[in-house]
Amino acid sequence: MTEPQKDTQRAIAAAKCVLDGRLPSDPAVLVTLEQLVGVVLLAHMGNDTKKAAAMLNEGLVPGVEERLALGASRKL
Repeated sequence: MTEPQKDTQRAIAAAKCVLDGRLPSDPAVLVTLEQLVGVVLLAHMGNDTKKAAAMLNEGLVPGVEERLALGASRKL
């Protein structure tokens, strides 16, 4: 299995944990996702809140937007 395939499998496993049997439309899912993103960013940035916020704004948000756009373009 390639590294991108492993990443996809990790993402699917993480999504299953975040959903935890709840409907994806349940607002509590987004609360859990926010907590998860915050924890992972802080861990990745050595518990530095300023660096974690910068990573969110400069790295994570643009990356997520790109993935959403790519997914939308594939549906055309």
